[in-house]
Amino acid sequence: MFNFRTDLASERKEIYQKANKLEEIDGIEANQEEIDENIKVERVKITNEKGEQAIGKPIGNYITIDIKKLKIAREEEIKKAAETLTKELKEVIGKHIDAQGEILVVGLGNIYVTPDALGPKVINEIEVTRHIINYLPQYVEEGTRMVSAISPGVLGTTGIETVEILKGIVDNIKPKMVIVIDALASRSIERISSTVQLSDTGIVPGAGVGNTRSEISEKTLGIPVVAIGIPTVVETAVLVNDSLDLFIEKLQQEAKSNDYLNKLKEEDNYEEIKEALLPKDYNLIVTPKEIDDLIENMKEIVARWNKWRNVIYKKIKM
Repeated sequence: MFNFRTDLASERKEIYQKANKLEEIDGIEANQEEIDENIKVERVKITNEKGEQAIGKPIGNYITIDIKKLKIAREEEIKKAAETLTKELKEVIGKHIDAQGEILVVGLGNIYVTPDALGPKVINEIEVTRHIINYLPQYVEEGTRMVSAISPGVLGTTGIETVEILKGIVDNIKPKMVIVIDALASRSIERISSTVQLSDTGIVPGAGVGNTRSEISEKTLGIPVVAIGIPTVVETAVLVNDSLDLFIEKLQQEAKSNDYLNKLKEEDNYEEIKEALLPKDYNLIVTPKEIDDLIENMKEIVARWNKWRNVIYKKIKM
């Protein structure tokens, strides 16, 4: 299997197609939809074991929402992106549980490490309803879904695997679904904090940066697990490879024709660059200087799906 070093199914598909010079992959269906000039949705469905083995992702559905110009996004653009995510997420949830099924939202990551803080930050914005429905049902509209949320921390600070914590919670509160939010790794500079991936196959925390933790999925928890992931880091090898592609592209524009450069541009130089960087430990995990602002914008986009579920509280009579 390829060393994809990315959590995104769409990127893995592209890498596999390019390496094998394929237009289509047996066991994988894909389509794209352009929402507007800044938002594009790609849906990848892995249908059998051949597709699973090809790109190293479990059978299931993967939805990638690419959002351009997020660094300078205004309120209306953030709102549009959030609406797109909400629509896709509702469809994924609806395939697995009914409108009343209780949901546990889990924010993975370390709140003290900015590129890894997305999950905990989103949890602070989630509109939880379980306690109100349980203890003050008279103030909640009939049909409101039970939602609870937790940020379990990381193994380095808790000493407990996240899946072990979640098993205990699931066994006690018995939700119908878990939604996991986490930061991902990408193989493209452009996708840093500008892409959202939804999947109904769960998640393996740390897989994209070579720090694989125990799987969080229906297999380990016994209920459907939907993952919402956003790339916040890339390897130095990715940065150099993308920069090299941009440099070659510039040379091609000036040279017009050059067989060597054309051949170089068609190849994926990731492994060669990585091999050159590893001996001196230069294959770092990097993140942009605007990561704080990008995390805040993406937090708003991810958190709003919960606020737009038509959860309406009855007015408290004074």
